[in-house]
Amino acid sequence: MSRIALIEDHPQLAQLIQKALERGGMAADIFPSLQAAWPEVRDGQYHVLVVDRGLPDGDGLEIVRRLRAAQSSIPCMMLTARDALHDRVDGLESGADDYLAKPFEMDEFVARVRALSRRQPISAPAVLSYGDITLLPEEGFMVCATERVTLPMAEMQIMLHLTRSGGKTVRRTALELAAWGLAEAVTPNALDVALHRLRKKLEAIDSRLCIVNSRGLGYALMDQ
Repeated sequence: MSRIALIEDHPQLAQLIQKALERGGMAADIFPSLQAAWPEVRDGQYHVLVVDRGLPDGDGLEIVRRLRAAQSSIPCMMLTARDALHDRVDGLESGADDYLAKPFEMDEFVARVRALSRRQPISAPAVLSYGDITLLPEEGFMVCATERVTLPMAEMQIMLHLTRSGGKTVRRTALELAAWGLAEAVTPNALDVALHRLRKKLEAIDSRLCIVNSRGLGYALMDQ
């Protein structure tokens, strides 16, 4: 059974979510604040983190940033009353994997959490190299020479597909299916945000590779 960490300070909503996840075959532990949740989630004992942005002791994005800084690739879903595009992008840029605005349909929420909990590298080898980068799927790293960056699961699956293509163009829909699973809802612009993050990470490790957009066709990983 998948274990979910739910950081939500509204007791009634938290209990409703917990019961919905249980009906969906997932067990959820409730934490009312970032301080209460951090000692438990940092040790990697959960399959998915679901966190509200508006918490008593800060923005829920802070715990996502701390997890990514600690090299954790646990899938993270943000819950928020905010529905503006820049808020969704802000959440995804901080390392979240999905973003759901309140109020939401509980069935959709459970489906998205299930998709995150089931996500695994697709036939991923222990190490995969292309050009000057090496992907370490089990460890969640992308490496170039002595530099390395953390890739959350969605970003790792995108890079695995681009790397395996050997410079050939991969369709947008194929990348979305690789990252978020078949027939599962994907937050609008999620792929665009993930590709933007990956481009910045390739630059951060001084790779010669770049992700090129072939308009109307898809994306390819090519040497600059």
